[in-house]
Amino acid sequence: MALLQLRHLTPHSLPFTSNLLHSRFSPLKSPRFSFFASASTAMAKKVLVPIANGTEPMEAVITIDVLRRSGADVTVASVEKELHVDACHGVKIIADALIADCKDTIFDLIALPGGMPGANNLKDCGVLESVVKKQAADGRLYAAVCASPAVVLGSWGLLKGLKATCYPSFMEQLKSCAAAVESRVEQDGKVVTSRGPGTTMEFSVALVEQLYGKEKADEVSGPLVMRPNHGDEYTITELNPMEWKCNNNPQILVPIANGSEEMEAVMTIDILRRAKANVVVASVGDNLEILASRKIKLVADMFLDEAAKLSYDLIVLPGGLGGAQAFANSDKLVNLLKKQAESNKPYGAVCASPALVLEPHGLLKGKKATAFPPMCNKLSDQSFIDNRVVVDGNLITSRGPGTSMEFALGIVEKFFGRLKALELAKVMVFVSE
Repeated sequence: MALLQLRHLTPHSLPFTSNLLHSRFSPLKSPRFSFFASASTAMAKKVLVPIANGTEPMEAVITIDVLRRSGADVTVASVEKELHVDACHGVKIIADALIADCKDTIFDLIALPGGMPGANNLKDCGVLESVVKKQAADGRLYAAVCASPAVVLGSWGLLKGLKATCYPSFMEQLKSCAAAVESRVEQDGKVVTSRGPGTTMEFSVALVEQLYGKEKADEVSGPLVMRPNHGDEYTITELNPMEWKCNNNPQILVPIANGSEEMEAVMTIDILRRAKANVVVASVGDNLEILASRKIKLVADMFLDEAAKLSYDLIVLPGGLGGAQAFANSDKLVNLLKKQAESNKPYGAVCASPALVLEPHGLLKGKKATAFPPMCNKLSDQSFIDNRVVVDGNLITSRGPGTSMEFALGIVEKFFGRLKALELAKVMVFVSE
């Protein structure tokens, strides 16, 4: 773990660092610079994030990713018999360790993702139960999101006399074991709880604040490009409107590679599959398993060579510096994108990928687009870069991890209509009722 931790904290391992330091941020004045410069010297807090078959992948991945951005030493532990975990919506994650390997480790924080039947599988794990109960008895931080506050912590008696929140449909169950409140994130003593996929980034930043303080939480949240008003109805900026056509459910290609930003990939895949799109996750590399930018191991459905034999209603690229560079260097993927554009079929990208993949290959010519803020200077047309999601005809682009839910919902809106997108946003507690 020490080597992995060094990789989390070294400035060269942090995506976009050089761009942040040499663009619009002054090294002497920027609080973000102090994060990059000081994270490697800060004492790393140890965090356990257990996962199970049926875990909600957005909740797990966002929590892990954001905490690792803070410099925390996060262990992803499988409560199953193997490291491979089949999360909800067909997302496959490889854990760092088995839960049995973690039972004697002291953690500063244990954070439980939700999802069903994932929460039940966490609850039924005797080793995890003993670890979390000891965490509570020792007065150390523990947290849960979505179904897990009620299904796991509540059933273990760890919310007695405490205020807590959870996924709306589990609130009645929560009332029997806690003082239930409807906050997006609720902290009471050493317990932090939250409502669902759409509140998990807020939840994760709150956990950073508990571990390291508000200044660190602000430093981590800035580059995420989070929403200013959580719970509000999302918007997209659209120019040159056109109908995005498909037969029945859209066939969508999401390439991933070593260095892809895992939040952006998983949010896109998860939300589009919730909308019943047929999503093909293709590895641009020599292995189906990829090591994403924050060292989360994801498994693709197939290799790009195989995926390239199919036709797609949309090709959409997650960001992450290493992943975007791998995409830009893949002739096969670039050719697929060019054919998509030439056929006037939809394609899109988020974060680094508009600037590093689409722009240099002429795929933004005559188009309005946005990208990760410090990379927008690479776009030839910067007139719409301040928008969180930009749709220009058959192109959709967005800014970063904190805009990826809006990005995916924008895609749902284009294929299925705004009512469907808003319905999904409410189900995920991204938009308040």
